[in-house]
Amino acid sequence: MPIDSKHEDLQSLRIDRSERGAGGEEPSAWARRYIVIGIVVVAVLGLGALSYRLLARDVPEVEVTRASAESSDIGGTVLSATGYIVAHHTINVNSKVTGRLAWIGVEKGDKVKEGQVLVRLEDEEFRASYEQAKGALENARAYLEELEHGSRPEEIQEAQHNLDEARATLVNDKLTLGRTKELSAGGVVSRQALDDATARFDSDQQKVNSLERAFQLMKIGPRAEEIARARGSVAQAQGLADYAKSQLDATVIRAPVTGTILDRTAEKGELITAQFASAAAGGPQGSVVSLADLNDIQVELDIAQSDFARLGPKQKGIVTVDAYPDRKYNGEIAQISPEANRQKATVQVKVQVLNPDEYLRPEMNATVKFLADTPSAASKQPAGAFVPATAIHDQDGKKIIFLAFNGKARMREVHVLSQRSDGFLVDGLVGGESVITKGPQDLKDGDSVKVKG
Repeated sequence: MPIDSKHEDLQSLRIDRSERGAGGEEPSAWARRYIVIGIVVVAVLGLGALSYRLLARDVPEVEVTRASAESSDIGGTVLSATGYIVAHHTINVNSKVTGRLAWIGVEKGDKVKEGQVLVRLEDEEFRASYEQAKGALENARAYLEELEHGSRPEEIQEAQHNLDEARATLVNDKLTLGRTKELSAGGVVSRQALDDATARFDSDQQKVNSLERAFQLMKIGPRAEEIARARGSVAQAQGLADYAKSQLDATVIRAPVTGTILDRTAEKGELITAQFASAAAGGPQGSVVSLADLNDIQVELDIAQSDFARLGPKQKGIVTVDAYPDRKYNGEIAQISPEANRQKATVQVKVQVLNPDEYLRPEMNATVKFLADTPSAASKQPAGAFVPATAIHDQDGKKIIFLAFNGKARMREVHVLSQRSDGFLVDGLVGGESVITKGPQDLKDGDSVKVKG
C-alpha cells in the first residue's frame, strides 16, 4: 500500500465523544470530594502505622520475674540465709606408693568402716624387696651374735694346740742350733749349716710369738668397736626391712574413717601414683576414692556484711532444704571465716547440723533461719516478697526496684529484710508483681518498656 494512503487513514481515526450517555458523564463535585477525602484518610493511617513502627523500635526490652510472697513461720527469726549442705571433712584417699590397681571393693554411695580394705595394688615387686631386706637383716643379726658370743671352746683348743706345736718345734730348733754351733766351732760342719739352723730357729720363734698373741685374742674375744659396728649394721638392715614392709603394706588401702563413699576416681588396671597425677585419659591417678562422714555435715552460707552484725558465735538456727521442705533440723554456727570476701561483700559462715539424717546430702540447697538469743531480743520477721539480686538497685542511699506495669517502668522503694545466696527478701511488695531483673542502666520511672518474650 502507498505511504500517502496510510497517512490519510491514520488522520481519519478520531474518538467520538458525542455518543456519551448519562453514565459516561464527568464525576460530580461531591464525588470528587469523597475520593480526595478517602485518599487523605488512607495516607494518614499509613503514616501513623509507619510512625508507630519507627517509635516502637526505641522502646527498650526488659526481662521480668514474678516476686514471690513469703512470711516467717518461726518466731524470733533475726536473719534468713540460703546456702549449700557440705560435709565437714571430705577425705580424698590416696596411695603412698605407685602401682597398678588390682582390686577395688567399693562403689559410690557405699558405707564403710574405719580400717576396711578399699583397694589393693599389685604387690609382687614390693614383696620381693621386702624379702631381700629381711634376708639382709638376718645376715647382720647372725654376724652380731657371732661377735657377742666370742670364740667357741673348740676354736680356743685348736689355737692352744697350734701354739704348743710351735713351741715344741722351737725347742727342737734350739737344740739343733746349739749342736750346729759346736760342730761349726770344731770345723765339722760348714758355716752355711750354722746359718740355716739360726734362720730356722728365728722363724719358729716369730711363729710362736704370733700364735701366742692369736691365742690370747681368741680367749679375750672380738673388740668392742667391732661389736658396735656390727650392731650398727643390724640397725641399718632393720630400717631397710621396716621401710620395705611399709611399702608392701601400703599396697592395701584402707578407709581412714567411718563414712560414705562420695566418689570413685580409679578403676582396675589403672596406674595409681603417689607423686604426680595426670589429667590425661589413661594417665596415672592421684586418688582412688573420696569419702566423708555424713553424720558430720554443715551448711555453708555467704552472709552480707550489712547483716553480719545480727549473728554471733554459737547462734542457733533452723535448717530446711528445698528437697524436703517439711523437714526441719537444728543448727548452730560452728565456724565464722576470719576474713570477708571483697568481691561479694560477704562473710562465710558454716552452720553445724545437730540432728542430721539420711535425707541430707552434700550440695543440697538449704535455708537457715537464725533465731534470736533471747525472747526479748527476738523480732518476728515481717512478711515480704523474694526478688532476685539483679532486681535491687541503689539510688541516693535507698534500695529501689522497677516494676513492669501496663508498658511502663514503675519505680518502688523497698527495704531488705534478709539476704540469701540467690536474692533478697524485701518489704513493700505483696507478691506477684512483675519485677524487672534486666533492663537499660538509665531506666527511669515512667519509661516505656516492652517485656521480652
